[in-house]
Amino acid sequence: MKVLGISFGRKNQRSDVMVKEALFAAKAAGADVQFINTIRMDIGHCRACDYCSRNRDKGEREIHCCMKDDYHILEEACLDADGIIIAAPVYAVGIVGQFKNFVDRFGPSHDRAALLEENKKRIAEGKSEDELLDLRYFKDRYVGYISVGGAQTHNWVSLGLPMLDLFSFSFCMKCVGHVDAYDQGRTGHPLFDPALMEQCAKLGDAVARSIGKPYDECEEWVGDEGVCPVCHNPLLSMNGTTKVECPICGIWGELSVEGDKVKVDFPEEEIARARYTNTGIYEHYNEIQNMIKVCVPKLVANKDVLPKMMEKYERFEETIANM
Repeated sequence: MKVLGISFGRKNQRSDVMVKEALFAAKAAGADVQFINTIRMDIGHCRACDYCSRNRDKGEREIHCCMKDDYHILEEACLDADGIIIAAPVYAVGIVGQFKNFVDRFGPSHDRAALLEENKKRIAEGKSEDELLDLRYFKDRYVGYISVGGAQTHNWVSLGLPMLDLFSFSFCMKCVGHVDAYDQGRTGHPLFDPALMEQCAKLGDAVARSIGKPYDECEEWVGDEGVCPVCHNPLLSMNGTTKVECPICGIWGELSVEGDKVKVDFPEEEIARARYTNTGIYEHYNEIQNMIKVCVPKLVANKDVLPKMMEKYERFEETIANM
């Protein structure tokens, strides 16, 4: 089993140290480990060119981005890993942008529902095993996250862990722990906080020991319990009623108040459709397919009038100068 540690922070600084502490524990639990620091890697933003999905539909065995930068290094490392631990700094309430660049390119191109449906199509067409998609796309993985922030006031880092959870969904990976390492400005260095380092070690141990277990048999969790029983984040979306939603997992629960305590009951059927599950990822896949069925006929029906409607937008500078 292989555990990959990724740091989106400065070399040999806080994110690096905490990921490496987790990897020490993963190694002690029997895992082979690999560490990557991304700070000098060139990972550009997704250009929405659709190259990856077009190659998938053309029968390619591996799905790659057309951009020639360092994204592919991280992509291959993630595909080879059985467990992944990520640490990233919080800059402005949420995680550093390089992480989001990676997620935007990795997630949609490796969407498990789309890949499963593509494989079904190839099997129905009589394709050989060598013509099916890379088996690494369908491997279950366990992940752990470390959000690193300098602020003492937690609301200045409040989107750190929720943003890290975005990495889990498309590939259907199960998170087994969070470390919310804020207040680093006063701590000075994580090595000055033995309890924090112990939590990082527990995270690495939990990821390593979870590998190979079916998701429904893994009850590991490292970190605060939060509100949601799936992602354990403390966020809720509200619509003015007692029906509330976890915005990270997309599952609904019933809110109740007992004295000064708030409780949310999430039914089992909701937990079973969280975003990282096959059910959850297929909900989104089917939503996209239904959107295509509506959108494409609308575009075809208006193919002659849309160019005329677009003229003033395409000639914006000329249009605005003449107003």
